[in-house]
Amino acid sequence: MSARTPAGRRPVSTRARLTLLAPALCAGLAACGWGTGSSFIEQPLSPANEPGLPQGSAQGAPAPGRRPSVTLEAKGHLPEDVRGQNLGLFRNTYYDFPSESEFTSAAKGEPVTLRNATCGAIAQVPRGFFETLCVQGSGSLARGGTVSFAKRDCGCADVCPRTGQKICFEALDPKAFPWGRGAAGRAIAPLRTVAADTTVLPMGTPLYIPELDGLPIGEGGALHDGCVVVEDRGLKVRESHIDIFTGRPQTTEKLEETLPSNQGVHVVVRTTRCEHLAPK
Repeated sequence: MSARTPAGRRPVSTRARLTLLAPALCAGLAACGWGTGSSFIEQPLSPANEPGLPQGSAQGAPAPGRRPSVTLEAKGHLPEDVRGQNLGLFRNTYYDFPSESEFTSAAKGEPVTLRNATCGAIAQVPRGFFETLCVQGSGSLARGGTVSFAKRDCGCADVCPRTGQKICFEALDPKAFPWGRGAAGRAIAPLRTVAADTTVLPMGTPLYIPELDGLPIGEGGALHDGCVVVEDRGLKVRESHIDIFTGRPQTTEKLEETLPSNQGVHVVVRTTRCEHLAPK
């Protein structure tokens, strides 16, 4: 579960304000079963009048730290496999998977006992780890094993300072849930799982995020294909907002440099490129 509290909104970049192609819009997005995101996409555009895609900077070079993306930096038309229904700009934030081993017991006061849904003790952990875990939703214990959100308003649990909630957790098999569990009950994956308002983007919906397309995602020069899937919800994730699961805090830091929180990203649905992420 993502419960990250978003930071103050930053101005949306010029690039993010530019329109992407939406060739298959219904008469009204709400009538198609989707939320509206940003309202600036109002009618279909044909290939003949499709706008030029935005450049990485005023000089036409990719933004610092980014590799060229066929979707964002290339001239010409959108590739056929990413054409879909553009819901417009959504606020972007990130959440990750803290590790108890990165926190010291002496920091930030007395240790905290993590409780399960029946108030049994799971583990005693450093307070700093608890205060991060109760916001991010899942994390790893120093002794081994994964814990994830199980129950809100849990009377026996300590109060999470940032959310005011009392959260109980569940101990999970780390082989089955190496990065924790989302609200859909499935294992989540870094840079594939997003949390969303499921009244706007239903659980299990594959999304194409063009701003992610072409970003480096690991060793060996691998690039992101822009595809993610809704597998989680968050206490503060409402309406036109997606919270992207990054896995490690270091990945969050790198993404903040190239695609800052609250800058805004486009959300495109019904693309063939991302069909493989739909639940089977």
